[in-house]
Amino acid sequence: MTRPAGGPAPGRPPLYLRRPLLAGFLRQWPLFLVIVVVGVGLLLVAAAQWRTGLVLMGVAVLVAGLLRLLLPVRRVGFLAVRSRAVDVTLTGAVGVAVVAIALATPPT
Repeated sequence: MTRPAGGPAPGRPPLYLRRPLLAGFLRQWPLFLVIVVVGVGLLLVAAAQWRTGLVLMGVAVLVAGLLRLLLPVRRVGFLAVRSRAVDVTLTGAVGVAVVAIALATPPT
């Protein structure tokens, strides 16, 4: 008997039972991606590259909004908080505001 394409092997438990931590990370990859990029931005801010770090953090928030817009609800994970329209609008506005303020602030 052949198994369906993409399905688990017969008699083998699903990934969430075999490796729950790995399954959780795979389920939440959009949020994990955004957190990693924001973390890199924070490291840049801590290293006195505040403008580059803030722009990177704003871009990460914009990417979160884009992922929320493009991915289906079952794939977007914890980036889905409210309705799609509200999430995309708020993350887009915050991302643009952070990038604009970072670029508009004169260097010291």
